[in-house]
Amino acid sequence: MFERDLDNEAEGRRERFRLWLTIALGAVLIGAVGALVMLLSRANDNYDRSLGWQSQSLEVISQTRSVDAALGRAEAALGRFAVGLQKEDGRIYEYQWARARQILTQLQRNVRDNPQQAALVEQLTAELNSRGAQLGDAALSANYNQTVAAISKYHAAGHDDGLNRIDKLLTQIIENERTLLRDRIRGAAADRADLNRAILLFSLLGAAAAVLAIGATISLIRAISERRLARREQLAETERATQLEAAVEERTVELAEANSALRNEMSERIAAEAQLRQAQKMEAVGQLTGGIAHDFNNMLAVVVGGLELAQRWLPGEPDKAKRHLANALDGANRAADLTRRLLAFARSESARPEMTQIDACITGFAELIERTIGDRIALTLDLEAGELASWIDRQQFENALLNLAVNARDAMDGHGTLTIRTRCDQRDGAAALAVQVIDTGCGMSPEVLERVFDPFYTTKPAGQGTGLGMSQVFAFCRQSGGEVQIHSTEGEGTSVAMLLPVAQRGEATDAGRKMTAPVAAIAPSNPLDILVVEDDPRVLTATVDAVDELGHRVVACSDPLDAEALVEKKGGFDLVLTDVLMPGLTGPELVARLKKRWPDLSVLFLTGFAGDAAEEASFGDHDVLRKPFTLSGLDQAIRRASERRVADHQLAS
Repeated sequence: MFERDLDNEAEGRRERFRLWLTIALGAVLIGAVGALVMLLSRANDNYDRSLGWQSQSLEVISQTRSVDAALGRAEAALGRFAVGLQKEDGRIYEYQWARARQILTQLQRNVRDNPQQAALVEQLTAELNSRGAQLGDAALSANYNQTVAAISKYHAAGHDDGLNRIDKLLTQIIENERTLLRDRIRGAAADRADLNRAILLFSLLGAAAAVLAIGATISLIRAISERRLARREQLAETERATQLEAAVEERTVELAEANSALRNEMSERIAAEAQLRQAQKMEAVGQLTGGIAHDFNNMLAVVVGGLELAQRWLPGEPDKAKRHLANALDGANRAADLTRRLLAFARSESARPEMTQIDACITGFAELIERTIGDRIALTLDLEAGELASWIDRQQFENALLNLAVNARDAMDGHGTLTIRTRCDQRDGAAALAVQVIDTGCGMSPEVLERVFDPFYTTKPAGQGTGLGMSQVFAFCRQSGGEVQIHSTEGEGTSVAMLLPVAQRGEATDAGRKMTAPVAAIAPSNPLDILVVEDDPRVLTATVDAVDELGHRVVACSDPLDAEALVEKKGGFDLVLTDVLMPGLTGPELVARLKKRWPDLSVLFLTGFAGDAAEEASFGDHDVLRKPFTLSGLDQAIRRASERRVADHQLAS
């Protein structure tokens, strides 16, 4: 009995020992499981965070490339808009530019936690603001149908250093993000390794718990069942972990390949863009210089030939000499007008419209066209517009007509027939005056027709064309409120039609009277005291002789710094004729200085530049006479200045 009690007590102690041992082992097991769960959760969070950083880097790279693509599409649409003036192209430009700005805003949010990338994005934003202002100026000119201005500004924007700075900033952002991506990929691999170790420890702990459960009690069938279930879950988790690891490795390989492809594509693109820009620049320079030399040689040939013939006929045949002198003067005026067109193309000179009878203008201009195209090309005038007139810039119209005639001459290779035809064309209920230039030349292919109005595009050999002729014809028609149409068939010839708006009948009649009225004789009603300020001695001599020929009293001044002393010595002049650009003191600066002492002094500016907005503002309300000028033009300018002076005195009194 006593021994049984001892056995029971021992058994009880063993049971209590097993109980406490089970509790202790359970507590240790629970603690170990909790620690491993926390370790596993932290490792999993770190791994998810690493994958998130990788996704962010990929998104930054994608957004940067999207900004670049949107900018490229925006500038391409603006180029089409500047040439074709199609509103749809303008809307595409605005949409693509707004999309670039929207993506850039998203990019700023994605890199706000990276000071280096955020600084680069800020620089990119500033460059885009500057670029947007520059391109917006070209878009504004195109929106107001100022084709020449839009093309010039767009061309200048294409050569601006800001484009290179934007490309460099985009490239730097992508390169920095790729460096971060590589670091984050390595960090993700390390976090994945930590996760695998945590999973392994957890698996080992589960196995240990199962062994302890089996060894502690055989009666705990449920524990054994749970252990088996845990083992199956462990195997499934291990399989999922293995699959995830394989997916991560596969994705890492894909990212490395994509990174290499992006780097190669960027290098190829930079090299191709550099080659394209250089080729375009050299092609434009070659076409422009060769074409200008070609056109000036043609005009100088008229001037030199006319002066030489006039010199030979002057002693015995003064009438023939006068005719050749008139031809030489006309050629010189054409050369001056070519200079004005080149300056206007570069600096957006506004048109000078006047009421012009088209048939009369073409008839008077036909002689110069005949001399330009040569004797082997027959010129036929089929003019049926009658007294119809159009409100246009006469010189620009004659230049457009001459450009078409020269193109037709080159297309016919010096042999054929050139027909200039005028008709009244009724389209959509509105009357248009059609001026057609028809040749029997080689014609144009569809590919050439698509680009015929592109600036700097020419099919002529190097040195025989600027590529500006057809684009200026297009710009002239649009600026005049009309349009231009072209039809051509290879081997049969080309027909170019300028459709110009018809002026009202009353205005056309007034224009006819103005065109047929005789020129008033040059004789001053009241001789003036005039001071001429010009730094070029030849121009000064010619201007002084011209003013003297008009019957005025003239004083010459070759240095603008001496003008104030001459005015003070003379006691004032009725009019000051001054050049604009002079060493030491410009014309507007000289006038501002003189106006401080003689506020009622009348001024007439003489300038040879096309004139931009800044220059026009510096002239104030004073008249401007463009060089080169004729004697009658100088007389009219002096008369206007004198009349304004008299009117100002009457208002003051």
